[in-house]
Amino acid sequence: MSKNLVIAIDGPAGSGKSTTAQLVAQKLGFLYIDTGAMYRAITYLAIRNNVLGKNNRIIELAEKSDIDLKFENGVTNISINGENLTDKIRTLDVNNNVSDVSKIEEVRKILVRKQRELGCKTTNVVMEGRDIATVVYPDADVKIFLTATLDERAKRRAKEYAVDGTEIPVTEIKNNLTNRDQIDSSRDVSPLVKAEDAILVDTSYVTIEEQVDVILQEVKRTAENLGIDIKIK
Repeated sequence: MSKNLVIAIDGPAGSGKSTTAQLVAQKLGFLYIDTGAMYRAITYLAIRNNVLGKNNRIIELAEKSDIDLKFENGVTNISINGENLTDKIRTLDVNNNVSDVSKIEEVRKILVRKQRELGCKTTNVVMEGRDIATVVYPDADVKIFLTATLDERAKRRAKEYAVDGTEIPVTEIKNNLTNRDQIDSSRDVSPLVKAEDAILVDTSYVTIEEQVDVILQEVKRTAENLGIDIKIK
């Protein structure tokens, strides 16, 4: 395969990006990159260092962070400067602050650069986030925008917390998601928007297998048009 094949998957929190992107990557044998984990990790460091609201300090943290992402056994493991933060970036505290950290222009520039560097390390990649198809890889071969109703996204997040032993009212999660949606879609730098040529996939009332299949079929069609032979597991 002579050409790098890049699959970009964007969408709001709780739309199913991570699960879908992981499965697509597994079935294609591509590298999976969860860019949201990078913003979460910087947010966690900002909280730990008590620098939330101090943009210059957060920018400094991002710049000095040597980020390593590895997808192993169905889990994205993220380390910064050799410290594994995987189990620390999915807390409610991080959820409540990640959008504010993500909207800092210099932080986004730094992490976009790092994301592109990660993408260049492999032949083929599935990358998910909020601005992959519009900013990080605007020339991606396949662009997908996942969406789902607010109620459905809140239910999914509640289940995720429950698995970790944390019970959070769905109403509280809905408020958090609404706030994140507003911040993500209205920020000046790299707002959450659907790329004009992205395929919209509403995941509200379909199974994970169905939404993965929609994407795989699009990847297969694109690969055939490019003369690339891919195998789907």
